[in-house]
Amino acid sequence: MSYILRTNRLTKVYQGKEVVMNVNMNIKKGEIYGFLGPNGAGKTTIMRMLTNLVKPTSGEVEIFGEKLTPNSYHLLSRMGTIIEYPIFYDKLTARQNLEMHCEYMGFYNFSAIDDALRLVNLTNINDKPAKDFSLGMKQRLGIARAIITKPEFLILDEPINGLDPIGIKEIRELFRMLSREYGITILISSHILAEIEQIADTIGVINHGHLIDEVSMDSIRGANTEYIEIVTHNVEKAAFVLTNELNLSNIRVMDNQIIRIYNDHISQGEVMKTLVMNDVVVESVHKKTISLEDYFFGLLNGGGIDA
Repeated sequence: MSYILRTNRLTKVYQGKEVVMNVNMNIKKGEIYGFLGPNGAGKTTIMRMLTNLVKPTSGEVEIFGEKLTPNSYHLLSRMGTIIEYPIFYDKLTARQNLEMHCEYMGFYNFSAIDDALRLVNLTNINDKPAKDFSLGMKQRLGIARAIITKPEFLILDEPINGLDPIGIKEIRELFRMLSREYGITILISSHILAEIEQIADTIGVINHGHLIDEVSMDSIRGANTEYIEIVTHNVEKAAFVLTNELNLSNIRVMDNQIIRIYNDHISQGEVMKTLVMNDVVVESVHKKTISLEDYFFGLLNGGGIDA
């Protein structure tokens, strides 16, 4: 199996506090790797270490089969990145910013600028300076800058921030195309779990600086765990009825309105009938399947896809 990126016990300490601890990531060539975690979990710090913006306290980074060092300029030239908020020359246009980037990278195929702007749907902006761009436009320009040299590896930190639903869909399709048609490997972080679920081949979940899981999306989908979700304003009474009247042991109270039943021998109709007969007002009852969101929050709460 060919890997674009591997880390070995990657660790970063700031002012005596470990913010990233012994992280072992493995990203296969050509895949889209979704990087998930709460704010402050360590995602951006890791991405900064992968791009030599921050030096690890300990551990190693291997990219394209070579160890990353402070002098690995030849490796970095094969990568495209957006780390945190993309910065541009405010008085220059989108095209001028990309021309500057190409010169900096030693990439002189300026016809690629039109292609990059077209791919991110950032056209017909003529002489508009970057300082007048919306957040979404700046995100699009950041993606154009990251992909213009057709890098082998893209590292994208929250690249769809500021985009509207149409823009998010367009960028999602762009990432799929870059991966499937050009074979570009993509590491992408996002707080929009539904988007990662649609495009990722593998996900890594980090919390408090620890990589707590690394799993293929096929494995999550393959688990195909079904459950019945009940919405009611009286979860305590509903849970009591389900436990004592139906002898259900595998239930979970999610919040003050939602209960999930993971027992597979019970029907929605029987659940509804029993609750109504015991004077529990039910807003809705639906059968659902485990999603990436369920998996993600299950991990953060110390579990996984199992009930």
